[in-house]
Amino acid sequence: MKKVLVINANPKSQSFCKSLADSYTLEAALTHEVKQLDVSDMKFDISLDCGYERAASLEPDLQYFQELVLWAEHIVIITPVWWGTLPAKFKGLIDRTFLPNFAFKYVAGKAFPEKLLLGRHSELYITLDTPPFWYKYLKGNAIYKQLKTSILDFSGIKNRSTTYFGPVVGSSFKTRQNWLSRVSKRAGQIR
Repeated sequence: MKKVLVINANPKSQSFCKSLADSYTLEAALTHEVKQLDVSDMKFDISLDCGYERAASLEPDLQYFQELVLWAEHIVIITPVWWGTLPAKFKGLIDRTFLPNFAFKYVAGKAFPEKLLLGRHSELYITLDTPPFWYKYLKGNAIYKQLKTSILDFSGIKNRSTTYFGPVVGSSFKTRQNWLSRVSKRAGQIR
């Protein structure tokens, strides 16, 4: 049994990402301990105004998010692509919580920080209003590079898989049901 954190990174309270997160959580909860976090329900200032120069106090929702990340063994991120990358509220959540001495630690005399979230793995589900092929190969796949390399790898979380769904806009009910089924099936295969 794994400790699974499902993050719905869409700041809208009702979205296809929410449906995907709910489907994943429902299936995974049959065999694992699962907690779901919907960014739309969180209240916090998204701006890291002082960078890392001065520690800012964390709002309760940010403290809770850090607790969930430390608790989790498997982290599922379900996010839309907005303007080519992450929604601002989700990026703000990462900016405010994946801080030095939580996600990484600077080490004197070393070029690269120590990764503090080792031992965890992730999977990504990305929704788009454009065809995935076009986004990945012609637009540069910025969201994947940002999440996998600049955030997850940097802090020690190993990404196991990335799945794209799109275009969501204009998709049929049947297509969405197939996508939800794929997510449920994957949730039943966590190892």
